[in-house]
Amino acid sequence: MNQIESKVNVKSPDFIENKKCYEKLMEEYRHRLKTILHGVDEKAKERHLKRGKLLVRDRIELLLDKNTPFLELSAMAAYNQYENQFPSAGIVTGIGVIHGRECIIVANDATVKGGTYIKETIKKHIRAQEIAMENHLPCIYMVDSGGVFLPEQSKVFPDKYDFGRFFFNQSKMSAKGIPQISIVMGSCTAGGAYVPAMSDETIIVKGQGTIFIGGPPLVKAATGEDVTAEELGGADMHTSVSGVADHLAEDDRHAVQICRNIFESMPKVRKYGPEREKVKAPAYSADELYGLAPIDLKKPVDARELIARIVDGSSFHEFKERYAPTIVTGFAKIMGFPVGIIANNGIIFSETSLKAAHFIELCSFRKIPLVFLQNITGFMVGKEYEHKGIARDGAKMVHAVANAQVPKFTVIVGGSFGAGNYAMAGRAYEPRLLFMWPNAKISVMGGEQAAGVLLQVKEDQLKKRGTEFLEEEQNQLKESILKKYEEEGSAYYSTSRLWDDGIIDPADTRKVLAMGIAASVNKEFGEPNFGVFRM
Repeated sequence: MNQIESKVNVKSPDFIENKKCYEKLMEEYRHRLKTILHGVDEKAKERHLKRGKLLVRDRIELLLDKNTPFLELSAMAAYNQYENQFPSAGIVTGIGVIHGRECIIVANDATVKGGTYIKETIKKHIRAQEIAMENHLPCIYMVDSGGVFLPEQSKVFPDKYDFGRFFFNQSKMSAKGIPQISIVMGSCTAGGAYVPAMSDETIIVKGQGTIFIGGPPLVKAATGEDVTAEELGGADMHTSVSGVADHLAEDDRHAVQICRNIFESMPKVRKYGPEREKVKAPAYSADELYGLAPIDLKKPVDARELIARIVDGSSFHEFKERYAPTIVTGFAKIMGFPVGIIANNGIIFSETSLKAAHFIELCSFRKIPLVFLQNITGFMVGKEYEHKGIARDGAKMVHAVANAQVPKFTVIVGGSFGAGNYAMAGRAYEPRLLFMWPNAKISVMGGEQAAGVLLQVKEDQLKKRGTEFLEEEQNQLKESILKKYEEEGSAYYSTSRLWDDGIIDPADTRKVLAMGIAASVNKEFGEPNFGVFRM
């Protein structure tokens, strides 16, 4: 492969200014993230520690192999919602390594409203299970939850992807042979009792773990029976009488060690996909991405410059380099893993779509994972392009993305607007992981375009009524639209609602993608299976 020769002058005023502006963005991002990670109520934290329990992220750190990374997902879920009373939506999920094996961890944070579930908690829990199923990863549930947050019950209980989906997914995962281990470290009540009951093996902590379908107050109300929580569903009872739990732990540390012992006894898994090669660092510093990342989305960024700071050795074998230059496609390696990269370099035309669809077919047949770097305003519009059949050609790209049977990974590095989001493997196209840089924007179109469209519609309506559209009214409407799109299009708005798997530091993009790819090779890649491409 040829090494990309960077054409960027890192000492130029434009580069230095962009880097300064981006470092300010990063300061804001780190501050917001810190308020989330340390946003727990101090009294709740103190009560938790007095009970002899470890904090949720300390439990996870103890569970994982030493000196291995933990890829936390959707750390800012529910951010700026519910008056920020649910940091990280009260649950920590992510990909980690136990005895050299990638796994998914779902851990309740009991210091956040007793570990209860709001809408975003449900989405986050289900998303973690989806990742486990897509990549055939073992799943560990660190249970310490009061179940549904009752004031929000109508939003979390009855629908297809609400609370009950946990147990449906557990059943499906079990049928696929995906190991599931529960560590009951606190309350496990009502429907939540099925999480350990449906796991392959369950560990329960003495004196603090409880499992019951109905707690003591409900039992008293329903049957008149007086019973303590420990008598009803404590660790001693469940490991010696009911058999609902399999292992008795003395405390959190002991429980974590038992879980690690269980993993040690599991058979080794076969890895799939292309063979991993020797890792080479990029020829350019990852910090230079701060000087390249598009803050002003109107300014073009050569996608090759981003790729050069992400891939091994900055080496890239470009496909169709001279054809359809508004998209860059080619082969590279990330931490030794072969990948096919599709990166926006401008707007999508008919030929852009055809080039991308062709490349996706190649990667599908060669069993090479796909990485999408999104910075897209959308498809080209206008009479000339409609006459040439851009809808038909765009459909080919969308079709290829939807049916590619290799793992897909998406990073939104700039804008993600309109149908461009779909064509570049947005959330609806089921990438294994989707992340955003702090500067990223996502909406049906840009604010300026939306304001232009809505102003025109309003003006046409008023003309039909014979009413004048005053300039002051136009300015007020435009300002309100721009403000709305600025807020709702931000990466923070997106990640709060779990439209992505988290906001990441651009300098960490290479590591994050490598962890995702490493997890994906635990499951065999599907065979190429495309339908009808309209010609």
